[in-house]
Amino acid sequence: MNLTSNPVLIVALCFGAYLAGSVLFAIPVCRLWRLPDPRALGSGNPGATNVYRAGSWQPALATLVLDAFKGWLPVWLSHVAGMSILVQAMVALCAVTGHMIPLFYRFKGGKGVATALGAGLALAPVTTGIMALLWLLIMWRWRISALASLVAVTSGPVISALIEPETLPLFGLLALLIVVRHRNNLIRLAQGRETGL
Repeated sequence: MNLTSNPVLIVALCFGAYLAGSVLFAIPVCRLWRLPDPRALGSGNPGATNVYRAGSWQPALATLVLDAFKGWLPVWLSHVAGMSILVQAMVALCAVTGHMIPLFYRFKGGKGVATALGAGLALAPVTTGIMALLWLLIMWRWRISALASLVAVTSGPVISALIEPETLPLFGLLALLIVVRHRNNLIRLAQGRETGL
C-alpha cells in the first residue's frame, strides 16, 4: 500500500499533532522560571504574551518557540512522509486545535497563534512569513498582542490566495478559529479596554 494514502498513518499523524498541540508550554515554562501560572493573569491565556506579563522576554520567547515548534513538527513529519497538501493542512489544524482544546488541561487552552505560526511555516513559509511581519508591524505600532494577531491571521487567506493558493482553505479555517478564540479581545478592542504590553 502507498503510505501517502494509508488512512491509519493519516489518522496517526493527525492524532499525534493533536496530542502535541495539547502540551501548553506556557505552564511548564512558568514553573521553570518560578513565575505565576499564566492562566491566572491578564486574559487567562496560556501563551507567550501572558508569560511576558508574568516575567520577562526570555520565558515568553521560550514559550513562543516551543508552541511554534509543536505546530511545525507534525506538519514537517507529514511532509517528509510524502503526504498531500490536504493531509498536511489537516495535521496543522489538529495541532492548532490541540492547543485550543488540549486533552491534558481539561480542554481549556489558548488561542493557537504561535502553534499556527509553526504549522504555517512548515506548510506555507512565504504566506506565514508575511503574516509574521504584519504581526510585528502592528505590535511595534500599538503594542497590543490581540490586535496584531487578529490583523495577521485575517490577512492570511488573502495572502495565501495570492501567493500559495493551495493553502487557502487552511488559512481560511485558521482565521475563523483564531478570530472566534479572540472574541473577548474583540469586544475589549471595540470598547477601548484591551490592554497592551
